[in-house]
Amino acid sequence: MKRWIESDISDKRQEQDRTMITLAITGASGSQYGLRLLQLLAREKMTVYCLFSTASKVVMETEFDATFPKTDSSIPSFLEKRLDCSLDTVRFPTENDWFSAVASGSSAPKQMVVCPCSMGTLSAIACGASNNLIERAADVVLKENGKLILVPRETPLSTIHLSNMLTLSQYGATILPAMPSFYSNPKTIDDLLDTVVQRILDHIVLPIRVSRPWG
Repeated sequence: MKRWIESDISDKRQEQDRTMITLAITGASGSQYGLRLLQLLAREKMTVYCLFSTASKVVMETEFDATFPKTDSSIPSFLEKRLDCSLDTVRFPTENDWFSAVASGSSAPKQMVVCPCSMGTLSAIACGASNNLIERAADVVLKENGKLILVPRETPLSTIHLSNMLTLSQYGATILPAMPSFYSNPKTIDDLLDTVVQRILDHIVLPIRVSRPWG
């Protein structure tokens, strides 16, 4: 009887893991990648824990919308209008919400995407700093042997950057740089964004198709 109960709990957790994900948007250029991914995940009714770094809000004011909210409480309604989708299944913990589910291996999603991933965030994750909820959430995914996908957007890359990426790759993270492809003959900036977003979706094994695959 005990084994049956344990098996049932395990099956439920595995099903939950497939429908939950943590998405962090940090202060690198390319916030549009992360916001497009959020839009697609929300439309699929995924439970998303969406984390914004302080620096990401500054970048989004420049790259996405000059009126991006200064207060955390205003972000959900603002994004619903700008992304044109319901965010009912999206949670927005603050950077220092240590009681959030993503801060503990007992309840955090097994998948996390940092998109875009700044070099500062990448460095902190590589050394296990856990100074804020984004860094802690990534640390949790690594220690629980989950899937951590980092989408760096920086150029050129210094030896320090490359060394940190190698370290994280050796720890089990997937390094998926924001390098758009052109074989799908993109016509717009949105088409280019989707070539990167599609690769992220492929790696979190979601049956969403927004860009044509090779061949």
